[in-house]
Amino acid sequence: MPKGKSFVEEIELQGHIIDSLLLPKVLDEILTRGGTYVIKDIKLGKRQVDPSYARIEVKADAQQQLDEILRAVHEHGAAPTAQKDCEYELADMEGAFPERFYSTTNYRTQVRLKHDWIDVDDQEMDCGIVLDLKNNSARCLAMVHVKKGDPIVVGHQGVRVMPAETTARQSLFEFMSSAVSSEKPKGVTVREIAATMKRAEAAGEKILAVLGPAVVHTGSVEHICALIQLGYLDVLFAGNALATHDIEQALFGTSLGVWLDRGLPAEEGHEHHLRAINTIRRLGGIQAAVDKGKLKSGIMFECIQHRIPFVLAGSIRDDGPLPEVITDTLAAQDVMREKIRGVGFCLMIATMLHSIAVGNLLPAAVKVACVDINPATVTKLADRGSHQTVGVVTDAEPFLRALVAELKA
Repeated sequence: MPKGKSFVEEIELQGHIIDSLLLPKVLDEILTRGGTYVIKDIKLGKRQVDPSYARIEVKADAQQQLDEILRAVHEHGAAPTAQKDCEYELADMEGAFPERFYSTTNYRTQVRLKHDWIDVDDQEMDCGIVLDLKNNSARCLAMVHVKKGDPIVVGHQGVRVMPAETTARQSLFEFMSSAVSSEKPKGVTVREIAATMKRAEAAGEKILAVLGPAVVHTGSVEHICALIQLGYLDVLFAGNALATHDIEQALFGTSLGVWLDRGLPAEEGHEHHLRAINTIRRLGGIQAAVDKGKLKSGIMFECIQHRIPFVLAGSIRDDGPLPEVITDTLAAQDVMREKIRGVGFCLMIATMLHSIAVGNLLPAAVKVACVDINPATVTKLADRGSHQTVGVVTDAEPFLRALVAELKA
């Protein structure tokens, strides 16, 4: 609201805003965008577990400048003190949001509807929010699924986010979030990841693995199979390559035509991956190959035996592909969205593109461990907004061998 020559809005921030640096981040956003502030009220928690509270008056020289400041601080959990319901507009066309649509983050989000704050379901970054006015509910909606007439939230009024940093830090995943731990002690990191997986399993949360073909090339198939057998893998996301080379190893003992037990190229080995795909296609699929006794080992075999759901998302690079591969990327996204429900922990190993894709779908509450020999994979995840990721820069096989040993301990 205008006040003299200034435009003014009061915002509030609550939670663990001091130790997680949310308060200084908010103040920095205000100053960086040319605004000024006055801290009207602040209450600091006396113990580590106690939340803090701050009420801040924000001033700007123009309404547009004030709006930009409010948008910036919104992502850090700051919200106007004025209690107003969210605004919405009806979608005017299929497959696109109204111009002023609210763009979601992966943090827990609420909207104010009919004077009540309600959680937004299916939290996902880079979506919009569609309202169910009859049932007083809201959920994230991908742009491609917008239907004409859908009530879509617009602007930031009546919307608030709860960043993950507003909870007290108690483990590696709070202290090392988004860190690329090439210089961190690997043993400590592996132990904490194993402990987190044990807690997820004990809490009845699902554990998701996102795997690249290097898992097979590095000789790590037995370790993934052990995770499945131990009950620490509930959902698998991968591409055609992971499944193909896993099956190639099971049928021929090679991966990319190289004997895994000797490290030497096999004669005519460059054909093995294509012959593996052809064999599975002739049998009618991976499930049929297991049922008919042709596929007797490997990751895909264990998934079938233990009824572990898997999503194989295709790409333009794929040979074959295997019958179970979903070649429509939008269809693959939707199946992945369905399968991540109930996931509490995600282990990403040796796959940049799949890791980034899955990171885009996961809510911030899901802890993520990303293991890759290339530190850029973890950096790109963080840059895309998956700030809950702990990165381990190492080869897949020694990491997985150590992880399985910790889980067995």
